[in-house]
Amino acid sequence: MRLLHTSDWHIGRSLHGADLLAEQEAVLSGLARVVAAEGVDAVVVAGDVYDRAVPSADATAVLDRVLTRLRAAGATVVLTPGNHDSARRLNFAAGLLAASGVHVRATVAGLDEPVLLTDAHSDVAVYGLPYLEPEIARHEMGVRDARSHEGVLRAAMDRVRADLFLRPGTRSVVLAHAFVGGGVASDSERDICVGGVDLVPASVFDGVDYVALGHLHRPQSLSERLRYSGSPLPYSFGEAGQDKQAWLVDLDAGGLAGVRAVPLPLPRALTVLTGTLEELLADPAHAAAEEAFVSARLTDAVRPADPMRRLRTRFAHCVHLEWSGGGPTDGRSYQERLRGRGDLDVAGEFVGHVRGGVGATAAERALLARALGAAAREELAR
Repeated sequence: MRLLHTSDWHIGRSLHGADLLAEQEAVLSGLARVVAAEGVDAVVVAGDVYDRAVPSADATAVLDRVLTRLRAAGATVVLTPGNHDSARRLNFAAGLLAASGVHVRATVAGLDEPVLLTDAHSDVAVYGLPYLEPEIARHEMGVRDARSHEGVLRAAMDRVRADLFLRPGTRSVVLAHAFVGGGVASDSERDICVGGVDLVPASVFDGVDYVALGHLHRPQSLSERLRYSGSPLPYSFGEAGQDKQAWLVDLDAGGLAGVRAVPLPLPRALTVLTGTLEELLADPAHAAAEEAFVSARLTDAVRPADPMRRLRTRFAHCVHLEWSGGGPTDGRSYQERLRGRGDLDVAGEFVGHVRGGVGATAAERALLARALGAAAREELAR
């Protein structure tokens, strides 16, 4: 049995306002070519299918086309909701989808009801655990003392192991959306932590052949049988240069036989450029970034006028801009630098700052003083 482990599709996500649907469809549709080329029996998606609980019509259309291509390539599909998804919405028409080979596992009641796949050796039971919000799931599962993600996942895995006990000789795969101890986070994930209750030890998942994890966007192996596939695209500039992949998982008669990475294409690279505005616009070394999504960090001493418009004359996909110029500070915090200074001095320095060092004139300081005095009198009158 050969599985393709993916997760965190986040269909409908944008990058600093730039629509990524075209790039997402290109990469996810390419999974169908992997299915055909590698003889994949099933594609598993471990949560965060969509980027939001109420996806747009365009996002749902992309998912429809991707699932259709995966099925046409010959793979069964099993998917579960993550913390970005609405489990109820994702579960719509689950019965009809199952009849076509797309299995949605989105309910707490059904988390110990596996999708059974069969090969020449025996059955493979694929259990899909939806993202379990502790405060809700503990009541649904009847474990009211389980107030952490670890607690509700332990209860869920106890149910999975109890079902497996009644299926002797059956190999097992679990899909789970969680932050497992030892995993390395990226800055594009939505935090599921409330006082540390999100962290789950790997031992929670003991007793199964392979655990397909979702939530962390960096592909990584916590053990041979416990892995994150990561997201199929980089969703923040902190992931620039990071290779994206899926895992090909082979099961033989005895259980897990091997796992190897399948690189995924990057339709448009992410690049961070640093320098003055004129340097970025003129330097031929940046030619490769002209087709990339660009985050520009400007080092000009004075903030340039209309920098984003000017950058986009060369870098059409520049989506993020920050200015780090303005000269060095003395290491003190903003509050410390203002301590003991009057409102008029602070206002006058602000004028000089936004003018690039040209301070307020005497007439302007007089006007600022009258305005500050009027504001003080108004405050006293309240």
